[in-house]
Amino acid sequence: MTTIDWDAAAGTFDEEPDHGLLDPVVRSAWARRMETWLPARRSEVLDLGCGTGSLALLVAGQGHRVTAVDRSTRMVERARAKLAGTGTEVLVGDAARPPVGTQRFDVVLARHTVWLLPDPEAALRHWFSLLRPGGRLVLIEGVWDGAGLPAARLTALLAEHTERVHHEPLSADSRLWGKEVDDERYALVARAEPPHRHSEVVDVHLILRRGSEVLLARRAGTGYADGLLHAPSGHAEDGEDVPAAMIRETAEEIGVELRPDELRVALVMQHRGPGGNPRMGWFFEADHDPARPPRNAEPDKCSELGWFPLDALPDDMVAYCRAGLDGYRAGQRFLIHWHEDADTIAYAPQGARRAVPLPVAASPTGRLHHIDLWVPDLAEAEAEWGWLLGELGHVPYQRWAHGRSWRRGDSHVAVEHTPDLPGRAHEGPRPGVSRLAFHVQDRATLDVLVAHAPGHGWRPLPPELPGHTGAGDVAYLENSAGSVVELVAP
Repeated sequence: MTTIDWDAAAGTFDEEPDHGLLDPVVRSAWARRMETWLPARRSEVLDLGCGTGSLALLVAGQGHRVTAVDRSTRMVERARAKLAGTGTEVLVGDAARPPVGTQRFDVVLARHTVWLLPDPEAALRHWFSLLRPGGRLVLIEGVWDGAGLPAARLTALLAEHTERVHHEPLSADSRLWGKEVDDERYALVARAEPPHRHSEVVDVHLILRRGSEVLLARRAGTGYADGLLHAPSGHAEDGEDVPAAMIRETAEEIGVELRPDELRVALVMQHRGPGGNPRMGWFFEADHDPARPPRNAEPDKCSELGWFPLDALPDDMVAYCRAGLDGYRAGQRFLIHWHEDADTIAYAPQGARRAVPLPVAASPTGRLHHIDLWVPDLAEAEAEWGWLLGELGHVPYQRWAHGRSWRRGDSHVAVEHTPDLPGRAHEGPRPGVSRLAFHVQDRATLDVLVAHAPGHGWRPLPPELPGHTGAGDVAYLENSAGSVVELVAP
């Protein structure tokens, strides 16, 4: 319809029950709806496409300060007469671009207006700009005899500006219309809040290794998981990267000042506690330095510190931390651990396992899976190989009646005893595996390993054996069963 059409309709416009609100039943029905759509406190309301001002009069009567706009001069004349004495300002102007300058409002109200606009997307964008933060856009629309705007379409248009849209069907309430209707009529109340971009807390966890043991802290006085064991941990702060967060939290919780080069990423795990929000957890590995022993630096949040075997962790742990350490021990690098709301925060030995490992982007074809070593004495081999592999960064992996294994990454070394073994010692010159060779970080680490080796069943061998390539510093160790390892530092 054109402006002239609206001018011509102004004289009889209020004859429709929902236009003039002359029937007390209809007026009361709209009043109750407006009370739920508008703020309870006195607010600044902009009524766009106000017509003869019936709805504006109702809103003003509820204590709000109203500015009303319509492009029809005849409609505006009738609205001004109706609203005289209420303090309402009635303006002639285009609803899509109302003449309100820089004024901002708590509510923008439009009834049966959006469907008439040539560019509703642009109008909605402008209307949101007229709202104060947290303000409301109240749109009353419908579809009449095939004309109008369906709720799904208008909701989609609002999605660009907000995620908080309340849809209220109105067709079934005949009191609003003064008659029964069977078409689509509705209200949408949208909040002036931009679409929420998903964000998560980032937390950091320290796997401090002392050979095959890890350090755990018992939580106390925090209000969350108190009495349970957990790795030293905390949250990254604004503007802080995860290694910096781990270094800070380590110093705050256990009094150890780590250098950045001492941290190694062990595992990344997205996790969710029962009834909580998701978080992104970074697990870092570091080696225990006897010269810097950990201490309980936060006794108000921690009742004790203790070292625990990685392959025999206690049950009284926070469930997602236990899952992270189990995943680390299994060589997994990326995990999702998603609690159901009915789950317990504590690890449940007989409960459902929630950890789901994610595959990494690399083909496993051709990579070394594991090495099996036959040993004459399992207990002796466990002590000797367990110490050496632990010092080299392997973690206890599997235990079975006649064997043990240690894992690093996606490969592992296993030692196994069989009563059918013919000899008591490895015979190097025979066909088969001559020795295992391992990288060592640097010459200083190599010297420490060689110095400590005799106390763990390994004796140093002469400095050169056949087969060495000559690259880097090298040392050879032999255990009580005659197995030889080669340690190579760059």
